[in-house]
Order: sequence, then structure tokens, then C-alpha cells
Amino acid sequence: MAKGKDVRVRVILECTSCVRNSVNKESRGISRYITQKNRHNTPSRLELRKFCRYCHKHTIHGEIKK
Repeated sequence: MAKGKDVRVRVILECTSCVRNSVNKESRGISRYITQKNRHNTPSRLELRKFCRYCHKHTIHGEIKK
């Protein structure tokens, strides 16, 4: 089987509020999570509420390109 045709793919989720604020002066980076999704069940971009350690609260983390 070809490697690129896998059903489950690895995706990177990035905090949208850190990106929108272009990384606050007091924060040191951008919160990122790595997870998997099923390409057939969720063809659109994934968005989950996760804890951002730089914002110190739960925010929406959206899927980004690798």
C-alpha cells in the first residue's frame, strides 16, 4: 500500500488566539498539539478546544499545514 493514501493522518493543532494576537509580549510561544484524524469522516479542517499554556485558558486550536 502507498504511504500517502492512509485513512488516518497526523495533524497539528495550533492556538488561534495566540496567532491572532501575534504572540503576546508576556507569552513565550504558540501552543501546539499533535493528534490524528480520519480523513474520510472529517475531510474539513479540525478545530478543538484545548488548554493553551501561554494564554492560561481553554481556547480553540485549529488545524494547520505541516
